[in-house]
Amino acid sequence: MIPLLKGRYTARFAETRPDIEAAQRLRYLAFIVGSGVQGAGLREDGLEADDFDALCRHVLIEERKTGRLVCTYRFLDLAGGAEIAQSYSAQFYGLDGLADFEGRMLEMGRFCIHPEARDPDILRVAWGAMTRYVDEQEIALLFGCSSFHGTEWKDHADALAMLKHRHLGPKRFLPKVKAPNVFKFAARLRRKPDARRAMLKMPPLLKTYLMMGGWVSDHAVVDRDLGTMHVFTGVEINAIPPARKKLLRAVAG
Repeated sequence: MIPLLKGRYTARFAETRPDIEAAQRLRYLAFIVGSGVQGAGLREDGLEADDFDALCRHVLIEERKTGRLVCTYRFLDLAGGAEIAQSYSAQFYGLDGLADFEGRMLEMGRFCIHPEARDPDILRVAWGAMTRYVDEQEIALLFGCSSFHGTEWKDHADALAMLKHRHLGPKRFLPKVKAPNVFKFAARLRRKPDARRAMLKMPPLLKTYLMMGGWVSDHAVVDRDLGTMHVFTGVEINAIPPARKKLLRAVAG
């Protein structure tokens, strides 16, 4: 996988320390500055970084003409469910239900687009690059944490209610509560979601997961350091609708 050249953009792996720092700088702009986070998330060096950066591959989506970084994400490649405890998500969710999963797994995280970038092709190229890797490496499960901006569940009530009614994961895989601060939306929300408001509030990355047949945990984890609430999200590659696979592979090709 990568480089992937599509239209105005190119997708490639980070190869040097400056490449990774560029990704961390964009993450800081998107997750810290853009969210108005105060406290633990603030750093003098202007980088959003953690220990998992050294374990992951980092993908950069750049403008071909200017070289400007417009999108980044990272992924952790796992041989199977026996390695799930090594994932970033395992810090927040009890993932014992996935420990017996057979097949390679890919954890996708720290996905962000430059706040000033509005071109929908950026997201398409990002997913095209991921699709190429998933196909080449025969990944069976794509997973990660999908974040809502803000830590008040009422701001996301319709979206969370829609997740409860339409997108909860299989019982055998459903993550258990592990983090100290969670909102158990599947148990607490009784409302019927307003579909229009729900989709307006649904994060773009999570929308894409759901269009691929993705499923979520029954609770959201509140991350006050990043000013977000996130849900565990899984996509079983064999369950992606054929029409969606065709669209993704058209971009990846």
